[in-house]
Amino acid sequence: MRHQVRSKASLGYLFALAAGPLLAQAATLPGSAQALTGRWLVTFDIHGTRTFASMDIEQHNEKISGTYDGQKLEGSLKDGSLHLRAQDESGGETFDATLKGGVLAGSVVDYDNADIDHPDRYTFTATRVPEPHPREPVHHEFAPSVFYREFSALNKPALTVAPGDTIHTTTIDAGGADETGQRRVLGGNPQTGPFYIESALPGDTLVVHLTRLRLNRDYALSDDAIVSRGLDSGLAVKMKDGGKSVRWHLDLTKGTASLEKPGEHTAQYAIPVQPMLGCVATAPAPTRAAPNTGDSGTYGGNMDFNEITEGTTLYLPVSVPGALLYIGDGHAVQGDGELNGNALETSMDVEFTIDVVRGRRTPSPRVESATHIMAMGLGGSLDDAFRSATSNMAQWLTDDYKLTPSELAEVLGPAAQYEVSEVADRNTGVVLKLRKDVLKTLH
Repeated sequence: MRHQVRSKASLGYLFALAAGPLLAQAATLPGSAQALTGRWLVTFDIHGTRTFASMDIEQHNEKISGTYDGQKLEGSLKDGSLHLRAQDESGGETFDATLKGGVLAGSVVDYDNADIDHPDRYTFTATRVPEPHPREPVHHEFAPSVFYREFSALNKPALTVAPGDTIHTTTIDAGGADETGQRRVLGGNPQTGPFYIESALPGDTLVVHLTRLRLNRDYALSDDAIVSRGLDSGLAVKMKDGGKSVRWHLDLTKGTASLEKPGEHTAQYAIPVQPMLGCVATAPAPTRAAPNTGDSGTYGGNMDFNEITEGTTLYLPVSVPGALLYIGDGHAVQGDGELNGNALETSMDVEFTIDVVRGRRTPSPRVESATHIMAMGLGGSLDDAFRSATSNMAQWLTDDYKLTPSELAEVLGPAAQYEVSEVADRNTGVVLKLRKDVLKTLH
């Protein structure tokens, strides 16, 4: 049986990054030969900037092994003093710390192979993360009252949930208006959230199952321009007076969108709606400036991919404790690329279920439908986005299907389907799709 919780704000973890509240449950470690074994949340102070990573440790008496940020970890613990070494192709780090009261505290020497004589030095603390207690999934009814215009790791969580939980909520449109048409906040893709997901740590993947995505008002806004990436010199002259606001009527019964003030040739023009979310994002690490909600990147963000619809599943990287999930920028319908610069912008009724894939980080956003897996590529040019999508899918196939480089080419060559998802914003988007029925033949 599912429990229903009605809440406008989380009572716990109100500020996920203020001294790591997830760690408050961690108990003092026993003095055994396996005292360090477990998962740890590592908090770094890198010259005044706090950032995070997860570390999985296995202890056998004085010998330590494990993984850290995708790297192999080796070291030793003696008389309460810990020494660890993590190394990869770009360099690596050494950790020296003491263990007291269940907390590791010490220093890091961060090596760069290109400048081995000048390593970076900073401090860290780490606390073992308790295993989550099994419980029944909870259904949350969340009415947003605050909306954010940055995908920031520093924004206060709106609600704390656990893997398996479902959230039913609403989003406002890109201009800041809600389902009644009331302006709630300055425009620019304001976001609902962020949602803090218990047990989600850096190095994990956040899974977002979109179970409901419905229109909740009878109009949408767009304009009559074509973005500059879609214009040659001749078309640019013809479109020089474009950019005026256009209002669309949404027929919620018929499921169509039509112009409220059509032109001579568009009086009968109507198009089926396909509700979608333009923005789904996890917070990037605080080592980078928080991107605005019109931007996109490895964290997701303003991807404007018109197949992020009801019934799809998104996979996003976790970069901070709790992931901090943002959603917004609902579209009644959008053609490939968001050619007008605005889709049919509207508010939305949204429900989604959360899960976490522990210890596996997706390099860039991925989407799964009933028929396809889809790897997103986002970059400053279509060439860059095309390369990113190909690399993202190649890594997916390598991890899940263990394909060799030769086999990757043999699979992708005849089966790859590419779509241009976004051309309106700073980053362009290209999506590489593979049919699931083709993948079933792989073993």
